[in-house]
Amino acid sequence: MHFNKLFIATFICLLFCGPLLKAQEVKNGLTWYTDANAAAEVSNKTKKPIFGFFTGSDWCGWCHKLDAVVLSKPEFKAWAAKNVILLELDFPRNKKLPDALAQQNAGLQQAFKVQGFPTIWIFNIEKDATGSKMNLNALGSLGYPQSEPGKEVTAFLDNANNILKGKK
Repeated sequence: MHFNKLFIATFICLLFCGPLLKAQEVKNGLTWYTDANAAAEVSNKTKKPIFGFFTGSDWCGWCHKLDAVVLSKPEFKAWAAKNVILLELDFPRNKKLPDALAQQNAGLQQAFKVQGFPTIWIFNIEKDATGSKMNLNALGSLGYPQSEPGKEVTAFLDNANNILKGKK
């Protein structure tokens, strides 16, 4: 996925303008980052891509349903711990995010052209040799899995594994 130079410059500034508040949180036994820079550092160290979860945490019913039928399940937890770095990109309506966090999330929403929630993008953030430029490398996206009730986690993980294998 290619991005215009203005977005890249804005994204670089957001990544290097200091750490965001509350860079990570443990939910359901998994570490979820909110700071893309912190997630990128861990991603680059572990060689695992970022699992960017675009959500409306305090209003999105489908996001809550995805959490209940996929993200909180033991199968997802085991898969996530082995395969990805989790990044929550929240767009709440009833609470205010710190400005830097809201700007970061909006920038990534624009970059990935996210129009609805929940949306998940699996991607890498790569630095150039000087460390002054960052590039987003989108591997693929996911949403709420289309499957029969009770089999959502299996369908979701099958789709996620296909993205990781390059079979978008």
